[in-house]
Amino acid sequence: MPVSESASALEAQVRRALDTVQDPELRRPITELGMLKDVRLDAEGGVSVDVLLTIAGCPLRETITADVERALAAVPGVNTVDVNLDVMTPEQRNALKDRLRGGDPVRTIPFNRPDSLTRVYAVASGKGGVGKSSVTVNLAAAMASLGLRVGIVDADVHGFSVPGLLGITRPPTRVDEMILPPVAYGIKTISIGMFVDGNQPVAWRGPMLHRALEQFLTDVYFGDLDVLFLDLPPGTGDIAISVGQLLPGSEILLVTTPQSAAADVAERAGSVARQTGQKVTGVIENMSWLALPGGERLEVFGSGGGAAVSGRLGETLGYPVPLLGSIPLDVALREGGDGGLPVVLADAEATAAGHSVGAEENPREDTAATELRRIARELAHRPRGLAGRSLGVSPV
Repeated sequence: MPVSESASALEAQVRRALDTVQDPELRRPITELGMLKDVRLDAEGGVSVDVLLTIAGCPLRETITADVERALAAVPGVNTVDVNLDVMTPEQRNALKDRLRGGDPVRTIPFNRPDSLTRVYAVASGKGGVGKSSVTVNLAAAMASLGLRVGIVDADVHGFSVPGLLGITRPPTRVDEMILPPVAYGIKTISIGMFVDGNQPVAWRGPMLHRALEQFLTDVYFGDLDVLFLDLPPGTGDIAISVGQLLPGSEILLVTTPQSAAADVAERAGSVARQTGQKVTGVIENMSWLALPGGERLEVFGSGGGAAVSGRLGETLGYPVPLLGSIPLDVALREGGDGGLPVVLADAEATAAGHSVGAEENPREDTAATELRRIARELAHRPRGLAGRSLGVSPV
């Protein structure tokens, strides 16, 4: 093969390899995003790549560099790789934002578009302390592990906890007015906790809460998601009403605990769907029992609360509201939250290593992780109505 043809073939291989390098936040190839400025090859197998960062202080510049080097090192004939980082001009950033928004100049909530295929779950509870945020994070992590594209909006502005549960410590990246959410375990996440210093409280009233949620939904670039979770504050206050207004197509997942006091309050939280027009997809009962060493179940908080909420809401709303599952009290669930590693992932890693979290022998099937993964699979495989939606397919 002539030298020119050999060099041309190598360059084609190099560019195909660069097609596999994704921006860590946008989760799309750098070649598709206009981030690849130039590629140069020399006669000794050296490759020099110029990459454009979205902003000068990009927190993931080292990750991008390492990903480019790793992709090109696997190409036969490439001996050395030199990655040069530059920054997009304002015009290039504007072109990128237009590309990400599909050419729509108006900032809108993408999940409300007629052609959106994202299923939005608003995870609600009647009272605090029922484990709603832990359930949200673990369902999201379980779905992401199934290969779904998942996002979380931590809408509990006053009691945000999602960043800690996912181990996220770095702030989002700003590209002008567009916000790129951090990604942990494949989950794109945004929270007001990423914008405050330390453990400072957020003392906001209704209009500011509504504006914050609206900004999360319009200015944060999540890309194409299969599922978006909103972790709502407990009760039926401003945020719950705002979600009904801003995301009228969202579905409610109601989290409760077994005792009647929690169930009664949870029923009220679910009944708000009659006013907002949302659908209650189901009830999840958390802290259902504690598994004892002898195999018995200790119902610490009583029993039947989840089933009671499910039945009464079905009568109130006029359609079946199933009890999706009952999650036991499990030390591993708490440990995973404290350590920033969702138990559905920690448990899966431990099982692959030959043991289960919290038990060195005779792995149990009634762990919180097992039940959370089962609920996630059930939600992931629910049929989706596509009537009236554009699938982006044209007849030939």
